[in-house]
Amino acid sequence: MPTLTLKPSGKTLELPAGTQLLKAILDAGEQLISKCGGQASCGACHIFVTEGRKGVSRLTPAENAKLDTLVGVSSKSRLACQANFLGTENVTIELLGALSG
Repeated sequence: MPTLTLKPSGKTLELPAGTQLLKAILDAGEQLISKCGGQASCGACHIFVTEGRKGVSRLTPAENAKLDTLVGVSSKSRLACQANFLGTENVTIELLGALSG
């Protein structure tokens, strides 16, 4: 079964396909802020998908628009509230902490 690995903690999770990354992160006991309740309007849950980007759902228009307004965005950037684990390959994400939002 494909896994989701969280950096910097190194936690590895087995998740069902379709799991929202924000939910998986919080359920794993990690700290990640979501000020907007998952509406892609605050940017606080900004993460980097460092490996397995094809194992995560495609960018939504709302997510893309919000990422365009954030500092420190790269091609690896996603909003955890908008990205879902597809279960097709292993995925590694980096929690950005103080850099988020």
